[in-house]
Amino acid sequence: MNGKKGYLILENGDRYEGELFGCEKESVGELVFTTGMCGYIETITDPSYYGQIVVMTFPLIGNYGDISSDHEGRPALFGFVVREKCDEPSNFRCERTLDEFLKAEGIPGLCGIDTRSVTETVRERGTMNAAITGDPCFDVKKLKDYSVRNAVRSVTCGGVSVSEPEGPANYSVALIDYGAKGNIVRELTKRGCRVTVFPAGTEAGTVLSGGFDGLMLSNGPGDPAENTFEIEQIRKMLGKIPAFGICLGHQLMALASGASTGKLKYGHRGANQPVTATGTGRTYITTQNQGYEVIADTVKEGNVSYVNANDGSCEGVDYPEKHAFSVQFHPEACAGPHDTEFLFDRFIALMKEGIGHAEG
Repeated sequence: MNGKKGYLILENGDRYEGELFGCEKESVGELVFTTGMCGYIETITDPSYYGQIVVMTFPLIGNYGDISSDHEGRPALFGFVVREKCDEPSNFRCERTLDEFLKAEGIPGLCGIDTRSVTETVRERGTMNAAITGDPCFDVKKLKDYSVRNAVRSVTCGGVSVSEPEGPANYSVALIDYGAKGNIVRELTKRGCRVTVFPAGTEAGTVLSGGFDGLMLSNGPGDPAENTFEIEQIRKMLGKIPAFGICLGHQLMALASGASTGKLKYGHRGANQPVTATGTGRTYITTQNQGYEVIADTVKEGNVSYVNANDGSCEGVDYPEKHAFSVQFHPEACAGPHDTEFLFDRFIALMKEGIGHAEG
């Protein structure tokens, strides 16, 4: 290695020596891994990784550089760890190297370590805190008290914005941005939706008085139960406007409906998570990024519609009486398989059926 030595230090005391790249600064975060073979740009720019140090299990990362049009949002992760980084990307769309990308965004990187060993440790012992540092004598005690806090308020948009549909405006959708990925908006606009994006913290009355045909609750980072204000606003809106929740939006909808959430041992992250529909038994391959789950046994107001084929955890809930549904996985599939894009069509159908424009 020709670069500056760096270290990944885990809360349990494990230390891995590698090479620093990107922004050379010390960072502490929650250590997680993702299994995607591609899509590292979308991973880095997914706001749901706020407060986390992300380990890529695929060994070579950066071979097509950075492509700004593939960004899903503003990078919010606290560190990026790879086995091998590519310094000479080969892609006609490439704008800069991975190293240059992370430097520009202020994100520390570490390469040249055994990411298989790190992943195995997290799988066996569970998600834990870690540090990327240039100090070989870093005090592990500094990691004990770290937790991801105020995540949604740290990544949500700063104000209201509107995205116009690609064709005629057939529907008007209010999207609450808890850390939304850009492709959620694109999937709606290409289906004839005018999408008005509201920041987290928007009061229910603002949405209900807007004459929208549907409500979209986005993905986002952190502990869903922390968002007490947002949960209360969702509770006020459910049943008054057709609604679709994704990832954190799924969890917040469940909490607003009386269910509970809990933390997974090491989460589901990657583009190869199998999900089975409870009604048909059909299994879909999905993109996921979450550290929490809706506890299936606590779902009382809805019906569990999808389960994870690996561990049986809840992956979706239908609320027919409230004209709403939600899924834990990412049907917008950036990056990842497109198996469940049809859920956006289901949302369109739900709005077409309608329950009338909501009134404040």
